[in-house]
Amino acid sequence: MSVQILFLPDEVTVTAEPGEALLAVAARAGITIPTGCLMGSCHACEVELDDGTSVCSCITSVPLGRDRLTINLYSDPNW
Repeated sequence: MSVQILFLPDEVTVTAEPGEALLAVAARAGITIPTGCLMGSCHACEVELDDGTSVCSCITSVPLGRDRLTINLYSDPNW
């Protein structure tokens, strides 16, 4: 079952599979998410899901049981 991922504020939509890394989905959609350690420790790749949860996109995958997911990109001016 595919999941439609909407990246805000760019309003880019891409189809992804559950279990696929959010960072990889973003790259495939042409969205650049800043990264640092790629292990979730530095939080440079932090994004906000549609339920308000903040996650590190380098270690978070597309969840099961959803047909749509909105990801709000924001950048930390310190990175």
